Amino acid sequence: MEPFEMRKTESNCQYNEPKYIVFESCLRELFQTCPVCSQDCEVQQQRLGTFISFSQFCPDCGYARKWQSQPIRDSTPVGNLQMSAAVYFTGGSFTQVKKVCKAMNLQMFPYETFKRHARMFLEPSIVHKWKKEQRELIQHLKQKSKIAVGGDMKADSPGHSAKFGSYSLMHLEKKNIIDIQLVQSNEVCSSSHMEKEGLRRGLDLLEANHLNVDYVVTDRHAQVKTFLKERKVTQYYDVCHFEKGLSKKLQNVSKKKKCLFVRKWLPAIKKHVYWTAASSSTGPEKAAKWKSLLSHLQNIHKHDDPLFPKCAHPDIDPSHPRKWFQPGSVALCEVEKLLMNKRVLCDVENLSHDHQTSSLEAFHSLIPHFAPTNNAFPFIERLCRLYLAAMHYNENAEQEQAATAEAKNRKPLKTEPTFGYVRDLMKLLFEEVLEDPTTYTEELKQIPLPEDLCGDF
Repeated sequence: MEPFEMRKTESNCQYNEPKYIVFESCLRELFQTCPVCSQDCEVQQQRLGTFISFSQFCPDCGYARKWQSQPIRDSTPVGNLQMSAAVYFTGGSFTQVKKVCKAMNLQMFPYETFKRHARMFLEPSIVHKWKKEQRELIQHLKQKSKIAVGGDMKADSPGHSAKFGSYSLMHLEKKNIIDIQLVQSNEVCSSSHMEKEGLRRGLDLLEANHLNVDYVVTDRHAQVKTFLKERKVTQYYDVCHFEKGLSKKLQNVSKKKKCLFVRKWLPAIKKHVYWTAASSSTGPEKAAKWKSLLSHLQNIHKHDDPLFPKCAHPDIDPSHPRKWFQPGSVALCEVEKLLMNKRVLCDVENLSHDHQTSSLEAFHSLIPHFAPTNNAFPFIERLCRLYLAAMHYNENAEQEQAATAEAKNRKPLKTEPTFGYVRDLMKLLFEEVLEDPTTYTEELKQIPLPEDLCGDF
């Protein structure tokens, strides 16, 4: 009997057709008996990951046939490639999937095969699709005279020893991710400089595509502030970042023995931060409303500043039981030091009165699903996983809340996320990239790779 060889199946195979788990013993039953003379046959099998093939030969009547469980494309079993694609495109972990397969003795290919699939087919598909979607988004934004952009960095690990920092730029009106820049720590002088470098690359990309940035909303990173000032780009601070930093300092003050009273006013001060930014259109107006807070805390609601001469709330009943700060008290002095600090006043004037970066924070909370911080990914794989996170977020950015019969009494529910980008990636992979991967791999090679960290030693 001649040795078995895998037969190539041409592109008429349907990669999206249903698939099933079949036991090996059930498969062997199909080939054990000759369909012509009903005698026992000689059966050989060959396995390659999720692929299995059988060669059947009847020594009595000479009947022979060959069968394989899945199509073959260029010596690659389609099922193996699609398994790798399904894991990668959905942001999964091959190690975790292999553990599941091992637990139920489901045959699987080794990690080296997964990496080869990623390098040759999957990562070129991801890069091509992201670049195409990015070009379409930029083309759409060109129709606007100016755009408001939010920017922030997410490090791959906590602390000051991060290897990678990914800087994201979001169109704040439509909540779409415009660009992601991945910076490795040895590309700059230290990890603390990655945020500035990521922002610079992102703004360079927008400028190269002739997008006019009206202003950028960021946190209060000192290097970013200096860089945007030198670049003559208007910068506003995210209110949430400012409020969190200020609240933390006020909480520390409220722990002092003579300042316990401050704790009762913390919610009101937090609300005043957001109201000051949202109700103002200029820096001086924000500063005037902010300074009025110190008088309000002492039950004084008329102020000397003509930009804000009186508190906006209704007149307060003198018999109101609320306790106010007493002039000259230790608590008031401590609060005044914080609220009227020169830097705080400067930051208040630059608070964003329109858009905030809360949506960008939501995107950053999605990234660990695709690129967990406890996994060490190489540069290209981490970049591709960031692209996948951006595609997922952009597809679901304008997701509406699900309608419920008791919507008034319950917390609003979001509709289930969609994964159309995974379907599109599968189509691109099997209908285009697999047919001629050269064009797509060349596009991947155009991404500059930083030197390995060990190269510095």
